[in-house]
Formats: sequence, C-alpha cells, structure tokens
Amino acid sequence: EIMQAFWHIELVQVKAIQHLASFVREKSAFPYLLMVTELITFAMKTHVNSLKLQVAGCSLLLEILNPALEQDVMMALDENMISFLLDTVRKHSESEELLSLVYTLLMILSASEVVAEILWDFGVIPDLLSVLRNFLHNENICLPCCGVLWSLAVSETNIDRALLASAVPVVFEVLQEHIQSGAVAESACSALWALSLQGCLNENEYEPTTALLLDALRMNPGRPVLVKNACLALGSLLRLSETAALRLIMDSKGSGINLIKDAYCLHFDDPEAVENICMLINEMVQYDDVVLDMLSQKMEELLFEIKCRFPSS
Repeated sequence: EIMQAFWHIELVQVKAIQHLASFVREKSAFPYLLMVTELITFAMKTHVNSLKLQVAGCSLLLEILNPALEQDVMMALDENMISFLLDTVRKHSESEELLSLVYTLLMILSASEVVAEILWDFGVIPDLLSVLRNFLHNENICLPCCGVLWSLAVSETNIDRALLASAVPVVFEVLQEHIQSGAVAESACSALWALSLQGCLNENEYEPTTALLLDALRMNPGRPVLVKNACLALGSLLRLSETAALRLIMDSKGSGINLIKDAYCLHFDDPEAVENICMLINEMVQYDDVVLDMLSQKMEELLFEIKCRFPSS
C-alpha cells in the first residue's frame, strides 16, 4: 500500500524494496513477494534514472526468481519488462553491479524458449558483446553473459549465425582471461560449444580454440561441468576440422589424449561426463593419424574399461 500511495517518491520506493528484501528467506512470505513483483517493476520503470533503485529492484527480483523456478512458479516478467531491463543497462552502462544483476536475470530467464526468442527480437547480442568487451575483467558479468549466449545459440528460433559468429572472438577472450576461474570457464566453454554447433567458427579459429579448450581442461580437471562442456566443444570442433584433431594430439603443452585419460580417471563415476568423453573419442577416430596416436598410448584399454563399467549404456 505504501508503494502504491507514494509511487512518485524515489526514497520511499527504495526503502520499501529494501524492506521486502528482508523477507526473502522466509518461506511463508514467498507467495506475498510474488504478488508484489509488478509493484517492484513499476517502481523501477518510474524511477529509471535512479541507479540505487534499479540495483535494489533487480536484486530483489533475482532473489524471488530463484525459489520461484525451484517451485515451478511463473513470475510476471513479460516482454515489456525484458525490454525495460535492456534499456536500464544501456542507461546505466557503467554500473558493473547492475550489469551483473540484469544479465544474471536474463541468463536464468533465457532458458525459456519464449524469452530466448524475445531477446533475439530485441537484438541483445551487440549490447551483450559490448558489455563483455568493456568488463572483461569482471567474472560476475562474464559468466551470465556467456550463459545468455549459450541459450540464444541453442534456441530453436530463427537465429542470426553471422551475429553469433561475431561473439566467438569475444568468448575466446573471456575464456583466456578467466581460464582459472572454474565457473566462468564452464560458462565460456558451453558458449563455445553452442557456437561451434551452429557453425559459427571459421577455419582460422579451429586450432587456437582447440588449444584453449585443452588448457581449460588442464587447469580445471576436477570440475565435472567444465569437463563435459569442454569435451562437447572439442568434439564439435573435431567434427569440423582435421586441424583441430591434430592440435589435440600434438599440443605443445602435452597430448590431449592424456588429458582425456586424466578426465576419465577423475570422473569415471559420472555417467554424463563419461558419455561426453566417449563422444569426443568417437570424433577422434575418424582421423587416421589420431587413431595411430591413440593406439600408441593404449587408448583401447580405457575404452575396454568404459565398456565394462557401463555395459548397458
């Protein structure tokens, strides 16, 4: 009632949103918080110039969104609100905190095919790539931006491959910059996988991208999600290029075959990780030179062990 009565007073709206945020952890308050999402978004639209209110509003929406998804509850974040979120990050383009919050919201929402299509319609990619270039150092921005790119690349809508191709060098830079930050590296690897699936990499990008993905595996061997994403991305590259396959076995920092063996040893009890490793191996065996190297390193022993461990798969 206070938010409605004093909708025009910025300070009142900020204080009200901050007060609502104090109830987020209380399960009994959740249904009521869902009811006020429209008031929150209205306050944000009314006071779009207030960075403090935008940050408070986005933060609260994010706090409400996570439990809403866990309970399969839909939030009232429609096409107009998504358009507004994109407008507000353009207006406050220097606020790293707001950029992180908005793109995290968009990453979560873009898992929906409907939202992914809306983001395509609104032309989000040039804005997103500009944000990545400007804030390459910020993990909290790079992670959700790569997540949004993944959703857009795998969506079933009519995608613009040329526009996606312009994202490849930027995501490459993100992975280079944050290769030792597991969560960001996972997100960047998934984006590269999706971009390679869509045929967005050119021939000159196959070899350096293969080398970078091998580095990601080398530096984050214990992260199962990264292993899965990197193997999928490598498999996609090998499907396209023998150059990528040869780089995998002749990488200057060590053979990719040893990395694959190490990944299996660490994640042999994760069926999805093993499946993705096998998918990569399946792409490797289409090249004679790679097969010879696999035989010299007794790769058949690993395959036999996998077959015995997963006889029904």
